[in-house]
Order: sequence, then structure tokens, then C-alpha cells
Amino acid sequence: MKSLLDSLEKLLDTGGIKKDLVFLIVSGLFLLAEIFNINPLPFNAAFITIALCGIPIILNALIGLLGKFDIKADVLVAIAIIAAVFLGEYIVAGEVSLIMQLGSLLEELTVNKARSGIEKLVKLTPKIARRIVNGKEEIVDMDMVKEGDVLRVLPGDTICVDGEIISGQTSIDQSVMTGESVPVDKEVGDMVYSGTINQYGAFEMKATKVGNESSIQKMIELVKSSDANKADVVRLADKWATGIVLSALTVAIITYFLTKDVNRTLTILIVFCPCSLVLATPTAIMAAVSNATKHGFLVREGNALERLSVVSKAVFDKTGTLTYGQPEVEHIESLDDNYSEDDIFTLAAIAENNSEHPLGKAVVKAYIEKKNIDIKKADRFQMIPGRGIVADFEDKKILAGNLKMLEENNIDTTLISKKAQKYLDNSATIIYLCVNGKAVGIISLMDTIKENIESTMAEIEESNVFPVLLTGDNAKAARFIAKKLNIKKFMSDCLPKDKLRYIEESQALGHKVCMVGDGINDAPSLKKAHVGIAMGAMGSDIAVDAADIVLVHDDIRELPHLLALSRKMMRTIKSNITFSMILNFIAILLAVTNVINPVTGALVHNLGSLFVIINAIFLLNWTKEIDFRYLKENEDKIYDDISNMAKEKMLTSAVSEVNLRGLPTKSRILFEAGSQSHAVNKRLY
Repeated sequence: MKSLLDSLEKLLDTGGIKKDLVFLIVSGLFLLAEIFNINPLPFNAAFITIALCGIPIILNALIGLLGKFDIKADVLVAIAIIAAVFLGEYIVAGEVSLIMQLGSLLEELTVNKARSGIEKLVKLTPKIARRIVNGKEEIVDMDMVKEGDVLRVLPGDTICVDGEIISGQTSIDQSVMTGESVPVDKEVGDMVYSGTINQYGAFEMKATKVGNESSIQKMIELVKSSDANKADVVRLADKWATGIVLSALTVAIITYFLTKDVNRTLTILIVFCPCSLVLATPTAIMAAVSNATKHGFLVREGNALERLSVVSKAVFDKTGTLTYGQPEVEHIESLDDNYSEDDIFTLAAIAENNSEHPLGKAVVKAYIEKKNIDIKKADRFQMIPGRGIVADFEDKKILAGNLKMLEENNIDTTLISKKAQKYLDNSATIIYLCVNGKAVGIISLMDTIKENIESTMAEIEESNVFPVLLTGDNAKAARFIAKKLNIKKFMSDCLPKDKLRYIEESQALGHKVCMVGDGINDAPSLKKAHVGIAMGAMGSDIAVDAADIVLVHDDIRELPHLLALSRKMMRTIKSNITFSMILNFIAILLAVTNVINPVTGALVHNLGSLFVIINAIFLLNWTKEIDFRYLKENEDKIYDDISNMAKEKMLTSAVSEVNLRGLPTKSRILFEAGSQSHAVNKRLY
């Protein structure tokens, strides 16, 4: 029996959503043809609707009942369809079948399984390694590497196991582990991790953790295990199905024995059908998902918005989420009267012109953008991995690098270290510039915070969601960003397992956590969180695959709208359910008292479903309500936002002349509201 039911279930699933959609359209057309008496067929066209939509419902009900002892809403619907056909009410049977299948299709369209992205993590692990045996290099399969083996890693290689550098120095891209955008300098004695990328110098390392104990393999396991606790939301109609079915059958049987009226009994079964309940959730979700799409969100999990509505804590990664993820030149300071700041900038650009390091590229990019001229070429260029650049230009020997580079070249660092400290305290990265053995200047670079994130964090907190910063960056960088954005809770130096642990601990305390991130290192946390939101433009494919929602344009200023939308969606669902229950109760009373017949019962039943759909449609263009209290308290600040934008864009009066996405959400709302009837002025109203 079980094998037969399994085969039947597999047969019903053949063709997927495309088949269901075609069946639904064809069924609807034939049912309309029968209703309006334009049926060209020699038999009742509603039979086609019953065959395409009704029979699958009946078979699924049997599979659930016989194979899993599961009484779903389909059981009651199946009984109503069979009874309607038995009594010759074919249009009624077709209508019930069509509406139920519509609800199932909408639910199927909105509940999508997120791909795990695990196969992409696996691809990060190289298949071979360069092992050193008796001074000779041999290429071996990665599985053959054992703890204690000495491996050689060349520039551009992905490190295959965890280990300790025993010779050489380099810079390592650790973004896969920490999310930190700037490569980390490594030398003898430092640890390196599998999955990270060697940027520049060749080095030798001793393997310390191999196979499943290596960092990248542990991350794969984290992603696998983190998704285990995410169950799909069960349809409300199915949750209540047992009670609905038993109640319907009880009332119908009692009515039949008391009245012997088959039509009245059928009417009861029809009005008891939970079609509007089945539609209550998926229609609202579909409309809300469409709304979210207009605001730059791709909702990959149908129940993600439902889960988002109860979130109490939002955890943010820093790099690429709150910041742009690219270092930019912030300050240039000269320490020598013989060199102006422009001279320092020019010499640094000349030295870094051929550099592949992100900091060097940032200096060159900033110089070209500011000066709009070609950079002169150095006479000699040498990159020292883990240290910086040595370049000869005319009569000058230029060193551009870190503090260790200066110390190794016996350059006095007393003054330059003191000057650099104020920038380091603000989480900046420093390029120290020396000319002919003397420290002459500093270039400070920072990963720039995205525009208007401060107001976004304030809006999120106002919506009773507590923001938290978890970053792989150092404590100074984390503290600076947290203070700048008024985020009260932060953690620094976070590895993937640290972020995951924080989310697990928060959820164990009863918090519903939303994780917002972009890096591969965020994937386990995105999976584990109650809701995971990934950056789509800058984010890694693995992070996107692990998330429930993708922010396509990386503009998290829209996040307050999404939070409000999810709560509005849940209010709509609850109002739909309440209306459906009240309508069904009234219809049941009318059916029991023989006030309505099967056709009228089907009409009432369909009107309830129509109300649910129309109520959900209002979500399509819903926007976050204006907080007039906030506008009043912050009018001057918001006016400054608008004025600055107006000056930049030479605004006259039309809203369309300004890119309103450049303003904080509330400022845009105020501007849109005020500009409908007044020119921009100090009071706005």
C-alpha cells in the first residue's frame, strides 16, 4: 500500500508548478464556459475542471489519510466535491476545486526552498597541495595531506588546510573567514586558514588542522547544521483541519438525520470548506513579496516575511553591509615642511601605481579621480609582501607601507607613530610614506560608512528591533562604527562560529534574530537566524544562497520599510482569517436552517474568497506610515537633508528632479508629502 501511495504522490508532483498553472488556467476557462452557457463540448465543461483540479485534491486527501493518517483541509474539500458531483452540482464542484487549487498554487509559488550553497563552499577548497619532502616539492591530492606536513603556497593559491607559516611573508585575503575587506599581513609564526587566499608572496607552512578539522570544512558543517531547525510554516487551514473536518461531518450528519435533506447537507459541506482560509496566507504573502520587490528585496522563502514580523533583534555584519567594503582615502598629512599634502599624495600614487594591494589601488584610484591626470611611472618598483612598496623616482627612494617596513629600514618612527594614532583610533588603516630614509607623511584609508545609515539604525530601533554589530574587524574599528551609528551592542574579531554562537545564544533567550550580512563567513549565521538577509550586489553567492531575503541593490535604508511591511502583512492575514471564520460561521447557520441552497452556499463561499484576495491586493502598493511625531521633532534636521540634496541637484520644485533614494527614509516621506502642495521652504508645510 505504501509503495502504491508513494508512486501516486510522485505522479501528482510530476510537472511541478508549470503543470499546475496550465491545469488551473484550462480549468478556469472551461468552468467559465459552462457558467455562461458557451460550452462547445458535448458534455458538461465543469467535468474538465473537476478532473484537472478536483481529482488531484481527492487523491492527495487519500494519500494523507491512508499513508500518513493526516487529516488535512483537503479531506473536507474532497468530500464536498464528491458530494456535489453525486448530486449533479457540477459547477459547484468545479468552483470549489478551482479555488482550492488556486490557493495551493499561490502557496507553492511563495514557499521556495533556499539553495544551501554548500557546493560553492566545497569549491573553495583546492583539490591539490604542494608538499615538501626532503627539500623537494611534490603535487599531492589534498586528502593525502597529514598533520605536520610542510606545504608550499604560491601567490594566488587558496590555502587547503590550516597551518603555521614557517618561512616567508605575505598578505592573506581572509574575507571568507572574517569578512574583513583588507588583506592581513602574515609572517613566520602566524596562523593561516583553509579557504583563505594567498595574495602576494610565496611561503611555506606546517599543516596543523587537516580534513574535517580545517576551517573551511567546519564552515561547511556549520551551514549544513544551521538550516536544520528552520521548518516551513504549516498552512493555517491544515493546522485546524482535524477540527474543521470533524465539525463539518458532525453537523452534516446530524442535519441529514434530522431533515433527510441531501441538498441542505451538501450546502453545509460546501460552506464548511476552508477555501478562504487556504487563500488567507498565500495571497497576502504574494502581494507583500511583490511590494518588497519594488523596494529592492528578493524574497526567496515564502514564509520569510512572516518570520520577519516577529523579529526582536537585528544583527549586522560591518564590511559590505554597513560600509561599502572598499578602502577609500580619508586624510593625507605631511610631516615634513619640504613636502605639501599634494606632494605626499603624488609620491604615494607613483609608488603604488603598479600595486595589486587593495590599499595601493585605493590610493591610485583616489589620485586619478581628484587630479584627473596620468600618474608618472617609477624608475624601479618592488613589492615586499606583508610590508609594502619600495620605488625609485628621480632622485628619491620612496617607501610606502606599514610600520614594520619602516622599522626594518631603521627609520625613526617616533613622530609618525604619534601622528598616526589619532587615525588608528578611528579604525583607519595607515600607509606610512618615507623618502630617502625619512618619514614624511601619512595616508589614512577607511572603509566608508554607507550614506544615511545612522537614520536607518534609528528607525530600526524605533520599530522595537535592537540592532547589534558583529564584525571580523578589530576592536577599534568595531567600536568606531558602533559609536558612529549609535549601535549599543557590538562584538569584534568574530569568526563564523562566533557569530553563529551569538545568534544561538540570543535565540535561546527567546529573541527572534534577523541576520544581515554579505560575506561567505556570514553564511552559517544567515542560515541559523530566524530570518537571513543578504546583500545581493556586493555579497557572495554563498551568502545569497544561505539567505531567506536578498537585498538586490545593497541599500539597507529600505530595511525599516520591509520590517513594517512584514507586520502589515501579518495584520492583513489575521484580518483575512477573522473575516473568513465569521463568514463561514454565518453561512453554516444559514445552511443548517435551510436559508441557502448549494448554489447560494457556493456563491457565499466564493465571495469570502474574493474578499480575502482584494484585501491582500492592498498590500501591493502599501507604504510605511508617516511618523508625524518624528517629523515634528526632527524637522530642522530633515530640512537640512532636503536642502543639501536640493542644492546638489539644483532642485526647483518637482519631486522627480531629485533622486529621493539619497535621503533617509523619513526625509523622503516628508519631502514627498510636503512637495505635493508647497515649494521647499523652511517650514515645509
